[in-house]
Amino acid sequence: MDGGPPPPPPPPPKESFPRRFKYVLPLLLTVNLAVGGYLFLRTKKKDTDPASGEISAKSGSVAAMEKHVSSAVVAEPVVIKAREPIPEMQQRELFKWMLDEKRKVKPRNAEEKKKVDEEKAILKQFIGSKTIPSL
Repeated sequence: MDGGPPPPPPPPPKESFPRRFKYVLPLLLTVNLAVGGYLFLRTKKKDTDPASGEISAKSGSVAAMEKHVSSAVVAEPVVIKAREPIPEMQQRELFKWMLDEKRKVKPRNAEEKKKVDEEKAILKQFIGSKTIPSL
């Protein structure tokens, strides 16, 4: 007797884990590579900081080797172009601006205050003088 309800359809087969997340894995690898590259370059910049004057031990041996090699190579003379002199009025305006900026500085200790005061005195002399020394 065929009076019974038909059997429910079989559930669709589940996809495997890698197929369900096939776009996530390449995204994670790309982000990981980008972060790794950023950290690598950031530490390289710290090692070769020209302001501190210090060079890491690795780059120090390389610099010594370059110094040795560069002494054997004859360098071409570099031609430096002379710049036009700055007009006296622009120099005065520049000195006034520098003086304004020095006045805005908040010294941290007595030595820094003394240094700033000396620099301000020099700037005031330049601004008040009839002729300004060429830069």
